[in-house]
Amino acid sequence: MGLGKLMLRATLGGYFFGHGMQKLAGWWGGAGPEGTGQFFEQVGLKPGRESALIAGAAEAGGGSLLALGLFTPAAVSVLTGVMTNAIRHVHWKNGVWNSDGGIELPTLILGVLATLADSGPGRFSLDEALGIRLRGPLVTAVAMGAGAAGAVYLAERGEGLFAKLDADEALSRAAEQVGAES
Repeated sequence: MGLGKLMLRATLGGYFFGHGMQKLAGWWGGAGPEGTGQFFEQVGLKPGRESALIAGAAEAGGGSLLALGLFTPAAVSVLTGVMTNAIRHVHWKNGVWNSDGGIELPTLILGVLATLADSGPGRFSLDEALGIRLRGPLVTAVAMGAGAAGAVYLAERGEGLFAKLDADEALSRAAEQVGAES
């Protein structure tokens, strides 16, 4: 299972890296943070630009880790988060089939991620070379559960988390907290 898993990881991880760089830098015909941010706003991921940067970093970073077979459960976790929000905000309303823009492809990707978390990245991986052998059903459940939960949390609370405070308001809040603690 060494060569097959290497090819699987390199292909899936490479495509995730590419999608991430489309969001982060506009490479390969991507819209960059501004254009992707506008799309994200339209589908309910707010603030759009910040959500695009997080998704791009998760895809590029997670894809790189997956391709290398390095810290595979962490890669599975962040990529599960990306796919969770893709399903929730883009694909769910379109039904099951990919031909209609539905959940088929992201669900298939989640299945591949679960398989890699459960069985490990394979013989030709940095995890194997470093002796990192985190795998199995518990690792799969934790990695995918944490990724999905984190994605939902960010999607639901993103506006509040990234709200820009002006300096006066920030100082006033800090002064109130210090006064309350004294």
